[in-house]
Amino acid sequence: MPMVRVDKPYVFQSRKGPVSLLDLFEGRGQLILHHFMWNFAVDEDGNETPRDVGCPSCSGAADNIGNLTHLHARDVTLAAVSRGPLAKIVPFHDRMGWAFPWYSSEGSDFNYDFQATVDDRVGPVLLNFRDEDELAAAGYPWSPPRRGDYPGLSVFLRDEEKIFHTYSTFARGLEQPGGTHYYLDLTALGRQEAWEKPEGRATALGAKAGSAEVRFHDEY
Repeated sequence: MPMVRVDKPYVFQSRKGPVSLLDLFEGRGQLILHHFMWNFAVDEDGNETPRDVGCPSCSGAADNIGNLTHLHARDVTLAAVSRGPLAKIVPFHDRMGWAFPWYSSEGSDFNYDFQATVDDRVGPVLLNFRDEDELAAAGYPWSPPRRGDYPGLSVFLRDEEKIFHTYSTFARGLEQPGGTHYYLDLTALGRQEAWEKPEGRATALGAKAGSAEVRFHDEY
């Protein structure tokens, strides 16, 4: 995608206090941000209350993020950002034992602007690069229950204090960086999803994508 300059003054919450998007680079030239979905309880009016944990599937991907030294040596910073409040993120981050930095975008437009949170009440629907008409044509019409967070990955480049958005990917575009699905694709039973034939050959193995069997790594 063409580079797009980012001028909006986003503010994130960190363990050290408020920080800017430029601060997230940690002085390096490039920044990779995982849009980590947070868990919210949603009432019948659409009001959200943040839960104490993040998304289990996003957590599974995060478990595959290795030592960041090799990225840092190539002038790249990797971090996570979520719409959940920092007070919820910090204890969960500590519980999981992950080394990558994790920021809260609560109260900012960041998630909406980068298609990681989609809500027609806030702005035009753009999900996996498709608007409402394109989603309907593909057989996935937009509806209120689909409002909320989606996983994604966005990449930024800086030129001194100028920041450019250079790439984003969503859905299955996130799988190879995480590792787990890539390894499963090399096995005879693949991803062990319901559509695979013959029917039922791998259902007993559990933990298929998006199912309740996907848990936090300390709960298996």
